Amino acid sequence: MLKALRGTKDILPSDAVLWRLVESSARDILGRYGYKEIRTPIIEEAALFIRSIGDVTDIVQKEMYVFSDRGERTIALRPEATASIVRAYLENSLGRENTVTKLFYIGPMFRSERPQKGRQRQFHQLGVEALGSDNPFLDAEVISLAVSIIKALGIKDFNLNINSLGCPEDKSGMIEKYRKAVKPHMDSLCAECKERYNKNVLRIFDCKNGNCSNIAGVIESDDLLCGDCADHFESVKRGLDALKIDFTVDRRIVRGLDYYTKTVFEITQKDLGAKDAICAGGRYNNLVKEMGGKDTPAVGFAFGMERMLLGLKKDNIVSGPALDAFVAVTGEGVYEKAFILTNELRKKGLSCDIDYSARTLKTQLRMAEKSGARAVVIFGEDEIKKGKVSLKDMLKREQKEVEIGDAAEEILALNNMDKENS
Repeated sequence: MLKALRGTKDILPSDAVLWRLVESSARDILGRYGYKEIRTPIIEEAALFIRSIGDVTDIVQKEMYVFSDRGERTIALRPEATASIVRAYLENSLGRENTVTKLFYIGPMFRSERPQKGRQRQFHQLGVEALGSDNPFLDAEVISLAVSIIKALGIKDFNLNINSLGCPEDKSGMIEKYRKAVKPHMDSLCAECKERYNKNVLRIFDCKNGNCSNIAGVIESDDLLCGDCADHFESVKRGLDALKIDFTVDRRIVRGLDYYTKTVFEITQKDLGAKDAICAGGRYNNLVKEMGGKDTPAVGFAFGMERMLLGLKKDNIVSGPALDAFVAVTGEGVYEKAFILTNELRKKGLSCDIDYSARTLKTQLRMAEKSGARAVVIFGEDEIKKGKVSLKDMLKREQKEVEIGDAAEEILALNNMDKENS
């Protein structure tokens, strides 16, 4: 029997309900902040990610899925979305109409890494990109947007940690300082971090190996920002304070992707274990220009949706009934009328289903229970002769006869009553 590939996972109907609730809640909040949805291809030229993420990053060197297509082009499954968004922004001249272009995306990404809790080889991200301004209060808005989504989902015990990498000159100085500080500890680093030392020393601060974490923890993380970048970061902090958003300045947050500058941040949740980041993001003021566009500062973030769902308290989610009504049929000669009513109910906006297997009424009621139906419409020969059906309230376990033509209104009344009592 064929099975799903290692590192991929089916999202079954029982789980998809929760995914839709998360996406719906996020879309509502994103709309309030003025973000519009964009959908980019899941395949791009590999050069796009090599150029944007950096050719010495783990993503490009070890994790990216790359293949040659029939035209002998080197293609990659997207490992993240920012590069694709910037490519679409430039290709479609999205910056013409607005000073700041606000975009959001939801979709699958792909990285060939070891599968573990909340991390798969095909995973999903929900993220935003705001392109066109270096205003530090835009950074504060983007961070507050991420916090708003978390709070709307009822996720508790999360922490916001922020830092600034400064401009490219600041970042170069930071890299050189960290390289000198790490050098005496080279023998204690894990094999991967020994490679990172020359290629991208900032990635050592992301390593979860015990020795590497200890080394990173004792390295002095002095403020190495120039005056302009220090002022920018102070304004970001003032913006967060003004919005009453708690945060911690953590100089070890460096974000290993090459394109990050100035503000970087992570939101962690204690229940997720060692790799506890639920959301991460920051500024990338040079990426648009490096990809052939004009000098366009930008900032964004991405949630790992699988990790977000792990942090979600499912008991706090009220999804409502899976079906408004289940149509059960007893006796011969009434099925056609039941079939017609099922579709009439759907036309009136009600979700409903009908048994197609001629089961007993008892079995059909069990099916209705399992489907989560709010009500059951029972077609029996005696009721049909009177132009009626039996309507069973599955919450109160009460049953009554109603006119066939009134069935829809009766079910809608049950739904309205549920809303008033919720």
